[in-house]
Amino acid sequence: MPATPPPNPHAPVGAVLRDPATGAQVRVGVMGSAAEVQDPAVAAQCRTIGRVLAERGACLLTGACPGLPHEAVLGAYEAGGHVVGISPATSLREHVETFASPFREYGVLVYTGLGLMGRELVNIHSSDIVVVVGGRSGTLGEFAIAYEEGKLIGVLTGTGGITEVLPALETTLFKATGAEVLYDDDPATLVDRLLERYLAQAASAPTAAPSR
Repeated sequence: MPATPPPNPHAPVGAVLRDPATGAQVRVGVMGSAAEVQDPAVAAQCRTIGRVLAERGACLLTGACPGLPHEAVLGAYEAGGHVVGISPATSLREHVETFASPFREYGVLVYTGLGLMGRELVNIHSSDIVVVVGGRSGTLGEFAIAYEEGKLIGVLTGTGGITEVLPALETTLFKATGAEVLYDDDPATLVDRLLERYLAQAASAPTAAPSR
């Protein structure tokens, strides 16, 4: 079982970032390799993503796995952010013992019981924005789902894995799904570009915010 992290000493940072069309908190899914992180510089970039999302008031969503996405979780946790994990397991016991995944830094864990690949669909459908860091075949699948679903996608370049080939791959897709892919090698800049773009799109959407 993972070691217990220290209590989160931070109150939530600032106001919650809400979708101007729906009033819901903006959810940003971070997808990447669940393997043990080998490069401290990449780990630091992922933590920056989580920290900046928390500071901007967005909700960080991951597949509740170890590796690069968990580095983003740690960054958001340390900054007092809202973190949601979409687990492949049916219970906390299975999440920890079968999938060897962390749980203590999450504000909410959703147990899908769908396994690793089935969980990917929930990850993407539950994210307003998808960010790709590093990654292998599973992350490529999540990118493909996000692209097919017309999501706004950010790719943190220079983090290895599929991020090295996505620019060339994207040019071969030739399918107008409505997806938009932004590339950047700076995590904070990428987050801000994505949030600015998403909020601009949401503000111009025909759906009105719900009455309160």
